[in-house]
Amino acid sequence: MGEHHPEPGRCAGPAPTRAAEGRVRTTDVPRYTPDWLELREGADAAARAPELLDALRPHLSGPPLVIHDLGCGTGSMGRWLAPRLGGPQLWILHDRDPDLLDRAAVRMPRTTTDGSRVTIATARGDLARLTGSALDGASLVTASALLDVVTEREVDRIAAACAEARCPALLALTVVGRVELSPADPLDAEIAEAFDAHQRRGGLLGPDAVAVASRAFARHGATVRTHTSPWVLGAEQSALTAEWLRGRVAAAVEQRPRCAGRAEAYLRRRLATCAAGALRAVVHHRDLLALPAPRTTGAAA
Repeated sequence: MGEHHPEPGRCAGPAPTRAAEGRVRTTDVPRYTPDWLELREGADAAARAPELLDALRPHLSGPPLVIHDLGCGTGSMGRWLAPRLGGPQLWILHDRDPDLLDRAAVRMPRTTTDGSRVTIATARGDLARLTGSALDGASLVTASALLDVVTEREVDRIAAACAEARCPALLALTVVGRVELSPADPLDAEIAEAFDAHQRRGGLLGPDAVAVASRAFARHGATVRTHTSPWVLGAEQSALTAEWLRGRVAAAVEQRPRCAGRAEAYLRRRLATCAAGALRAVVHHRDLLALPAPRTTGAAA
């Protein structure tokens, strides 16, 4: 589900095949397509939890705000968040994919709603090498749809880097393994179980990510808050729902090849219902805000 991308050229193997929502897959690493990231942007924007911003604002240092966007994809988090924060901002966009970095940099807003300037920089790199020194001077670390496609070690590194830099983190749209489809289908549960297992492959956190990340940030002294951020998809989002279904079923089949025949029939039924405008999907996520421990004065110490 996330916007975390492999470095081009690192994967060898056969031609990519669709494996999960919006991903193409080589032998070991998912890569997200720009078309998928753009298709989901409206649903992402509607789902993110603005309720966490009131708690975040008192912890932001600046101006200007210096914001690091991890796994930025096409920059949808920046397009959503920059206008809501206001004031002069420097956004440092991080991704492994140089093409996505270029897209994000071009499409980021250049001013906020109050007319303040937004400056853009890019940093190609790997989350496994993120350090507190790389975040020196940061006002905020943010990401969208990232936590569920990283490992526990990577999450701990992010939490440690934020603690060292003493900056908050706002990590949006993490899947929690709960999907509601209406009308129901007898195969919904089997597809969901196989998909969730696929999300956890190779040590990725998948639907366990919010709990794991909450513990990691707490270990590093942060106060953690979370808030629901569900996709609510109806007839008006049928194109997104159809693509989401295709990726979801493909991932389930990759994880459980024995269910391929049943899954293909399931997908045909679901796509027909979707095309008729009769399918409703609620895909549950949570947003996470981690606020650093307050600084202690010499007297307090």
